[in-house]
Amino acid sequence: MVEAGENALRAIDVPPEASGQRLDQFLASQLEGVSRSRVQMLMEQGDVLVNGEREKPSLKLRGGERIAITGEPRPAPLKATAEDIPLDVVFEDADLAVVNKPAGMMVHAGSGQNEDVRSRGTLVNALLFRFKALSSTGGDLRPGIVHRLDKDTSGLIVVAKNDRAHAALGEMFASRRMKKTYIALVQGTVERQKGTINAGVGRDPVRRTRMTAKPQENARTAISHYEVVRRLSNRFGKFTLVKVRIETGRTHQIRVHMASIGHPVVGDTLYGGAGQLTDQVAAQAAQSKAARRKSDPEKLRLGRNFLHAAQLEFTHPLTGKLLQLEAPLPRELEEFLTRLEGCAPAPGTVKPVVRVRSKGAIAKMGKS
Repeated sequence: MVEAGENALRAIDVPPEASGQRLDQFLASQLEGVSRSRVQMLMEQGDVLVNGEREKPSLKLRGGERIAITGEPRPAPLKATAEDIPLDVVFEDADLAVVNKPAGMMVHAGSGQNEDVRSRGTLVNALLFRFKALSSTGGDLRPGIVHRLDKDTSGLIVVAKNDRAHAALGEMFASRRMKKTYIALVQGTVERQKGTINAGVGRDPVRRTRMTAKPQENARTAISHYEVVRRLSNRFGKFTLVKVRIETGRTHQIRVHMASIGHPVVGDTLYGGAGQLTDQVAAQAAQSKAARRKSDPEKLRLGRNFLHAAQLEFTHPLTGKLLQLEAPLPRELEEFLTRLEGCAPAPGTVKPVVRVRSKGAIAKMGKS
C-alpha cells in the first residue's frame, strides 16, 4: 500500500456531497482542462490512488476519501495504420503518387483528438493500405507526406514512396518549382481580372486555430496569384470564381489571402465565409414576422469550403518527365455551382462575362 500523499502531484479530499458520484466523473469536475477520458487514462497508468489503492473509474465515492494524483496523462504515441479506404489515384510510379483527396478527409492524424479520430479515416491510413511502403521521412505519423491540404479542401496531393523521392520533392516545393493551381469560389465581386497577393502568413495571436495576413513577427512569406474565371450576381448575392496559383504553401494560405482582400472563400466560416447562402431578395421581401413564417427564404448549403487543388505541374525529380496533372471539380462543388448559376439574377445585374466548365482529369507524361 502507498501512502496517499507520497509523491502526489495533487491530493483531493472528497467532500460528503460527492457521495454516489463515479470516481472518473468527480475527478473530471475537479481537474481544470482534464477530460473524463484523460482521467481514465491517468487511472490506467496507475497515477490515481484512492486511500492509497488503485481503483476502477466506475468506483462510487462515499465521501471522505483522499485521492492522490501522481502523474500526468500520457497518450500513446500516434502511429498510422493501414485502413481500407478507396483512393482516387491520378498518377503512380515506383517513386511517387498523386492522389485526388476528397474534402472531409484529414491528411494525417493530429494531436488533441480522441483515439478513434486519431487513428482512423485519414489519407495516410488509406495510403498505407494501397501502397504498403511509403517514405519514412515524415515519421510514423506522416509516412509519405510531402505537403498537405486542409481537411475541407479537395484535390491533388503528392505522396513519396521512398526517402529519395521525398527529399527531391521537398526540395522542389522549397525552391518553388512545383506549380499548384486551385479553383475557389469567393464572396463578392473581385474587380481586377488578375492580381497578386504578397502578404506574410502567421498564426493569429488571439485565435490560435486561425492564421492571419496581418504583419507580425512569426509571419512567413506567402505569395498567391489569382485570375478571375467568371463573376456571378444573383438573388443569393455576388460571387467570383477564381483560379489561384500559389508560389508558397503556408497553412490556410489561399483562405487567408482571399479573406484579407475582402473575398473569403464560400463555406469557409473560419475566415468569414458564409456557411449557407440565403435568397436575399426573398428575405428583403419578408418585411414582417408573419411574412417570414409564411415564406422561408430559400437557402443553399455546401458543407465544406469551395476550394479545390485542381492542377499540379512539375518535372518528375527522378525520371525527368514532365507531369501535368488535373482533377475536375468534385460533384458537390459542380452541383453547388450549377444551382448558383441557375438562380435568377438580382435586379439590374448583367450576365457573366466568361463561362468556363471544369475539364476531366488528365495526366500528361513525357515519353520515355
